[in-house]
Amino acid sequence: MINAIINGSLNNRFMVLLAVVVLAAAGYWSFKNISLDAIPDLSDVQVIVFTEYPGQAPQVVEDQVTYPLTTAMLAVPHAKVVRGYSFFGLSFVYIIFEDDTDMYWARSRVLEYLNYANERLPQGVNPSLGPDATGVGWVYEYALVDRTGKHDLAQLRSIQDWYVRYPLQTVSGVSEVASVGGYVKQYQVEVNPNALLAYGIPLSKVKYAIQRSNNDVGGRVVEMAETEYMVRGLGYIQSLDDIRSIPVGVDANGTPIRLEDVAQVQIGPELRRGVVELNGEGEVAGGIVIMRYGDNAQATILGVREKLNELKQGLPEGVEIIPVYDRGALIERAVATLNTALIQELIIVCVLVGLFLLHLRSSLVIVITLPLAVLMAFIVMRWQGINANIMSLGGIAIAIGDMVDGGIVMVENAHKHLGEAVARKKAELTKKERWQVIGKASREVGSSLFFSLLIITVSFIPIFAMEAQEGRLFSPLAYTKSYAMAAAAILTITVIPVLMGYFIRGKIIPEKKNPANRFLHFIHSPILKLAMRWRAATLVLAMLLLASTLYPLSKIGSEFMPPLDEGDILYMPSTFPGISITKAKELLQQTDKIIKTFPEVHHVFGKIGRAETATDPA
Repeated sequence: MINAIINGSLNNRFMVLLAVVVLAAAGYWSFKNISLDAIPDLSDVQVIVFTEYPGQAPQVVEDQVTYPLTTAMLAVPHAKVVRGYSFFGLSFVYIIFEDDTDMYWARSRVLEYLNYANERLPQGVNPSLGPDATGVGWVYEYALVDRTGKHDLAQLRSIQDWYVRYPLQTVSGVSEVASVGGYVKQYQVEVNPNALLAYGIPLSKVKYAIQRSNNDVGGRVVEMAETEYMVRGLGYIQSLDDIRSIPVGVDANGTPIRLEDVAQVQIGPELRRGVVELNGEGEVAGGIVIMRYGDNAQATILGVREKLNELKQGLPEGVEIIPVYDRGALIERAVATLNTALIQELIIVCVLVGLFLLHLRSSLVIVITLPLAVLMAFIVMRWQGINANIMSLGGIAIAIGDMVDGGIVMVENAHKHLGEAVARKKAELTKKERWQVIGKASREVGSSLFFSLLIITVSFIPIFAMEAQEGRLFSPLAYTKSYAMAAAAILTITVIPVLMGYFIRGKIIPEKKNPANRFLHFIHSPILKLAMRWRAATLVLAMLLLASTLYPLSKIGSEFMPPLDEGDILYMPSTFPGISITKAKELLQQTDKIIKTFPEVHHVFGKIGRAETATDPA
C-alpha cells in the first residue's frame, strides 16, 4: 500500500504540489489564528452556585442555604464532587464534573436542578450561577486612581461600576468584570426607635412605605386635540428630600408623619467585604477581568487593552486606569521564546542536513517539508481546540529532531541510487530515467520509514491515559508531537519523493568523499571495532554506567511542574479570624509599602476580602 501511495504521488505531481500549497496556506492561517496562552488550563470543569443572604451568620447560611443547595446538586449527572462553603451573608457551592464534560451542558444541568432547590430556600433568597470561567480566568486587573484628590473612593467606584465595567464586558472573550474596593453609594435610613414608639408606628410600616413610594404608576391615555397623551404618576425617588418626604402615617390630629420625623436619611457606603490598595499609598477602586471558558486568552487581553485605551479618553480629569496585572505579557514572552527556539531548531537542522549532504538542492527538500509538517500540526491543533502554549509548542519542538529522519534517509538513498545509475550508464540520466530511479529509491525505504515514524508517534499513547491535572498538563504535548510525527510520516511517502525528483540534480558527492562523513567514520570505526573485540567488557561497562545512575536518581527531587518565571508574585498572608476590615486595611497598606521599597518591584496591588465575583477564592 505504501508503494502504491508513492507511485500515485509521483504520477500526480501537480496535485501533490497543489496540496502542499493548500496545506501551507491553511497551516499559516491556523498558526496566525490559534488561541494563545502561557500554560494549559489545569482546572476541573466546575460550576459555581453563588447566593447572597445579607446580614446572616455563617451557621444560618449553612443551614438554610448551603446545605439545601449542596444536597440538591449531588444528583446532577456526571458531578463527581460537590463542595459547599458558608460565609457571613454568602454561600458558595462548587460542583466539579468528570473530565471531558462540556462546560455549558454542565451549567444547564445545574440550572435545572437549581429550580428544584429554590423551593427549599428562604423567601427572597435567589441563587445564581457564577461566570462561565475557570480557576485561571483572571487575565487582567486594573486600578482606578486619582492622585489629584478631586474624586473620593465612592466616585471612583461609581466610575468603575457604571463607566468602565459595562464596556469591558462587551469585549469578545470576557465573561465577567468584577469590581473591588472603593465604596458603593446607598441611601441609608437610620430609624429613631423612640420616635417610632412615640408615634406608634411599627418598623415594618416604614419599610413598606419606602417600597411603595419608590414607584411609577401607569394609567391609560387621554385624547385631546386629535392627540393621545399617556397618563403617568411619577413616583421614583430622585433625591434625599424625596425620601425624607415619604409619609409613613398620620398623628392624632390627622397631620401626615413624614419619614424625616422618625428617621435620619443620608447617603453612605454600603457594607463592603473587599478593599484594594496600590503601592502603599492608600485605597483605590479596581476591576478584575475574567476570561470566558475556552476562549483565546491573548485575543481577549488585546481586546481589553484596546477598550481601556478608548475609555481613558472619557475619564474625569485626574482619574487614571493603571494596569496592575496583565497575563498577556507572560503569554507574549513564553510564546515568543518557544517560537524563537522552534525557528532556531529548524535552521540548525537544515544547516546540519546541508553540511552532511553537501548538496544545496537536496537540503531544500528538508527545508520545505519540515515547516510544512509543523504547519499541518497547527491545522489539527486549531481544529481540535488545542491552544498554543509552552506544552503544546514544546511537543512540536521535541518532534523536530525525529521528523527529519524520513527525509534524510530518503535523500541519502536517492543519492546512492542516482550515483549507482550514473556509474552504470557512464553518462548523465535523462529526465525519465531520473524519475524512475527516484521512484525505485523511494519505494525501497518508504515502507520502513513510514512505519518507523508511526512507531515513534505511537510511543506517546501512554500519556493519553493520564487523567485529571497531569492529563490536562501533558496531553497537549503528546497531541502536538503525535500530529507533527504523523504529518512527517505522510509527507515522507507523498511530498518528499516528488520534491526529490525536482531538486536532486547536478553533481552528487558520494558518501565516502564527504569530509563530514569521513571524519565521523574515522572516529566511529575504531570505537566500533574495539567494542566488538571486547564484547564482555563493553557490556559490563554499560551495566556499571547504568548502575551508577541509580543513586543520583534516588536523590533527585520531584515536583508537578517546573516554576514559571512569570514576573508577578502572589503574596498571600493569613490573619487571625475575626480581624476587622479597618485593621486589615492598615496591615495591607503597611505590607504594600514595605514590598514597594525593593528596587525590583514596579508596583504592588494589594487586596483584602473578596471581589464581587463568585470566582474569588478568598
